[in-house]
Amino acid sequence: MTLKTSTIQDVARAAGVSTATVSRTLSNPDIVSELTKFRVYEAVKLTGYRINRAARNLRTQRAHSVLVLLPDLANPFFSSILEGISRHLSSKGYSMLIASTKQVHGSGERLIDYLDDARADGMIILDGGLDADVVESLENNPKTKLILFACEWVEGKDFPSVRSENGNGTHAAVNHLYSLGHRKIAHVTGPKGNVLAHARKDAFIAEVGALKLELKSEWVIIGDFSLAAGCEAAKVWIALDDRPTAVFCASDQLALGFIAELSRHHFKVPYDVSVMGFDDIDFAEQFIPSLTSIRQDRLLLGETAASMLMERIESPDGTSQHHAAVVPVSLIIRESTAPPR
Repeated sequence: MTLKTSTIQDVARAAGVSTATVSRTLSNPDIVSELTKFRVYEAVKLTGYRINRAARNLRTQRAHSVLVLLPDLANPFFSSILEGISRHLSSKGYSMLIASTKQVHGSGERLIDYLDDARADGMIILDGGLDADVVESLENNPKTKLILFACEWVEGKDFPSVRSENGNGTHAAVNHLYSLGHRKIAHVTGPKGNVLAHARKDAFIAEVGALKLELKSEWVIIGDFSLAAGCEAAKVWIALDDRPTAVFCASDQLALGFIAELSRHHFKVPYDVSVMGFDDIDFAEQFIPSLTSIRQDRLLLGETAASMLMERIESPDGTSQHHAAVVPVSLIIRESTAPPR
């Protein structure tokens, strides 16, 4: 016995609407009423209809997918951002492709080939450390308006972008430590050359200066956003003759590595030193002690990035009104910070 494959006409009959309405609902649900969406989706379930994506892509000349490029696939920081991107793309009938910039560079493939070969309709890049020649190839391509940077960005370039309030977050972190009574505050930075690392470091130095606090050069410790770099930074702090009573780390992973290494050397947080991070990754609340951090709304950041890019994909004439967005941050106080002894 051969089972009959449901067609769009079957869905239209079951929903009591035209085939054009079914097509609009499935391809662009935001332009139809809630009642129409409900009727069409119920009819799809009832008939078992499945979209022929290959035929749709051929008809619309779109891949109905977006490429998201990460600097590190293993970093838990990106999980909620990817969830936000995927959630919005799914609502538009789009799928998400994921790759690492290291992977693409290692294969010798050009990033722009994803757009030129119609494998993706747009690109969201979460890595501001791309090589200059890669940035140039993206900037000079006719499809450059379909490329958006999220979290990180490229200084001096005019790509659309979404980022968090890095300066305000750093300001809040330093003032939280200051309000507890700390007057000697160290900073563990992100990697050299990284835009986020520079933004947070510059804001830290500016705020410490505004508060008229002492800042020795050895109190600014170079890191790279990783747990391992946090461990190494803790060793530097331990070796200091004049140890700061508080340490602001440029990422949560740095802060967690810092605390773990201190524990190995029998220092206690926050009794011996207060430590705080930036990002508020999921593990921050479960760590012992739970980590005081600057929370980035990573879900909103991802949703905003996807929304802005979809505006550009759906407006090929360039009528998109949004070029840059900044997502607010908030201070989350937990157990890793306290007044100095």
